[in-house]
Amino acid sequence: MSRVTCPEVSSRIMTAEEAVEFIRPGDNVGMSGFTGAGYPKAIPPALAAKARAAHDAGEDFRIGLWTGASTAPQADGVLAEAHAISKRLPYNSDPLLRRQINAGEVDYVDAHLSHSAQQMWFGFYGPLDVAVIEVTAVLPDGLLVPGSSVGNNKTWLDQADRVILEVNHWQPRELEGFHDIYPGTALPPHRRPLVLTEPMQRIGEPYLKVDPAKVVAVVETREPDAGAAFSAPDDVSRAIAGHALDFLRGEVGAGRMPPELLPLQSGVGNVANAVLQGLDDSEFTSLVAYTEVLQDGMLDLLDSGTLRAASTASFGLSREGMERFHSGINGYKGRILMRSEEISNHPEVVRRLGVIAMNGMIEADIYGNVNSTHVMGSSVMNGIGGSGDFARNAYLNFFLTPSTAKGGAISTIVPMVSHVDHTEHDVHVVVTEHGLADLRGLSPRARAERIIANCAHPDFRPRLRDYLERALAQRPDARHTPHLLDEALSWHQRYLDTGRM
Repeated sequence: MSRVTCPEVSSRIMTAEEAVEFIRPGDNVGMSGFTGAGYPKAIPPALAAKARAAHDAGEDFRIGLWTGASTAPQADGVLAEAHAISKRLPYNSDPLLRRQINAGEVDYVDAHLSHSAQQMWFGFYGPLDVAVIEVTAVLPDGLLVPGSSVGNNKTWLDQADRVILEVNHWQPRELEGFHDIYPGTALPPHRRPLVLTEPMQRIGEPYLKVDPAKVVAVVETREPDAGAAFSAPDDVSRAIAGHALDFLRGEVGAGRMPPELLPLQSGVGNVANAVLQGLDDSEFTSLVAYTEVLQDGMLDLLDSGTLRAASTASFGLSREGMERFHSGINGYKGRILMRSEEISNHPEVVRRLGVIAMNGMIEADIYGNVNSTHVMGSSVMNGIGGSGDFARNAYLNFFLTPSTAKGGAISTIVPMVSHVDHTEHDVHVVVTEHGLADLRGLSPRARAERIIANCAHPDFRPRLRDYLERALAQRPDARHTPHLLDEALSWHQRYLDTGRM
């Protein structure tokens, strides 16, 4: 049965090879996709082939690529392999594209996810030439049934001059009704409060909209999402999860949050999944999530009943998780609500709901500054994503990481971070497998003492204490946030020189 039932749109069904002729060198292209879910499956390989042919002919063919967040090797990866990307925003996790960014071949705009849509509306990124959006179906009246991610799709559809739709028959037709697309995009000075006071409250419509006159091509596909691969929690991640859960128990006991906690946000990764698994094995019940990505750990919580509902911008499921969702999809309707990332990550809403944010990091320094994005100060890993949206506005935030990396060669607790994404003013709790440092209400020196004692690996604690003591002694008139400026980044330099901090 056809999933394209709008006559005006169905007349434009064609192959991917035909559709990419509407994408020109130098175009800015807004694609769907968020953590390997809902990205276009047919257009990126066809566009990569077009770029390679142009390069073989001595022509430069590259595009600016805008998405919701990361996509998958079948999108970011194939375009990077064809050297078809000149600029990328707002997030990336593809290894090949990362190398090109760090080599200076691709310009990378690493933006907070809640900012990317509004900054496009403000005109900061320039015009959007083409939107390539995966959907589940096109209804007779032209309304679009979204797929497994929403991301920035609404903005790309609104702002693009030309639109290419990929209608993916792999996406369950039962997805209709899972989405809540907020229609308002008022710009300053005409903005009004966003009246969203409950995590599962609907404030929009179940459908995306597009002017049919802008749709230049429709491509039908049947390809699955890439899926995210997660390993089983190890002893380190379980220890990190245990410290975080014990802290939440203490907060409930102190009367600072209810027994069912506050809405949960969890970043993507094995440590975050370990925390979610710990919640599933705990006494906590009737939880709710207000997050940007729903990964396997949250699906487990929904299946067990520990989590009663989840608001998200995208799925980030493994293949097994996707199969489980598809087979039980009707049981999740009304319990999973999918939104645009400008709403899922909206600072106003995050602060109003009192979200508990849990995100990973690359390193933290002794005063609580956190680096989420750069290795040794200069090489970007993935990007800030939504961690800043949630951390700065959360009721309570955790930054979690193993205390060492590279087999113990690197300490993730350092005298000074080599790149700052979250300042000491925004960081509440730092957690490693060795313990937890509650930084709320502490001066910088008190934070340093707690982080060194509770979070640093025992092999590095003496050197961190020595650094702090000598910094305190060096300048009696500068003891608020004492640093030895000639040594503050020496640990990183030593790693670059010798392979060990």
